Amino acid sequence: MSTYHADVPELLDRRDGPYGEVALRRRGPHFEIIANGTFLMDTADGRSERVLITAALDALDEPRGAHVLIGGLGVGFSLAEAARDRRPGRITVVEREQAIIDWHTAGDAPLAPFAGEGHADPRAGIVHADLLEHLRSTGDRYDALCLDIDNGPDWTVTASNDSLYGDKGLDLLDRTLADKGVLAVWSAAHSPAFEARLRARFGRVEVIEVPVHVERGVPDVVYLSSRT
Repeated sequence: MSTYHADVPELLDRRDGPYGEVALRRRGPHFEIIANGTFLMDTADGRSERVLITAALDALDEPRGAHVLIGGLGVGFSLAEAARDRRPGRITVVEREQAIIDWHTAGDAPLAPFAGEGHADPRAGIVHADLLEHLRSTGDRYDALCLDIDNGPDWTVTASNDSLYGDKGLDLLDRTLADKGVLAVWSAAHSPAFEARLRARFGRVEVIEVPVHVERGVPDVVYLSSRT
């Protein structure tokens, strides 16, 4: 049995893929996902990832039977929250990293418990694809687009994600959003420029702050937008 100090992360897996390196670490009782050397998320809290889902569903006029897209599987908190809620009729999770999917579904699957009942929920399915490519090719229109693929609009995991938060990316999101749909975007900090683009496009924009108990002190943010 290996032993490790709580402050020293233990590398469990590391892989090179088409988008760079992705690694899974354990620090004490918690797991961490590192992408291209940048901390992406861990299993220590997850409140804001859950708010991403609940806030979007609460904002829908008719949430019963809603088709929810979750952009980014991550450690599974958002999937767990969507599966816990009986309102969605269908849950589509889009994840581009095969490693992250494997950490949820293959072998001992260390991240599987954090997805709650998500992996067993018949409403839910995982699509292995880049989110932008999926949005360009899908024929579906989503009632709730819940996106958590970066640390925020100003701090993307790879440069290729930058376009998602610009005008062309918002055009794409708008095309795949149902008429009365809701767009929810997670960020590790406020992004004034992104908020301004949302307000120029959508009739309703709400900025939800979720306090985090870490040294950086700034709250996580969920941007919630709809046409009306």
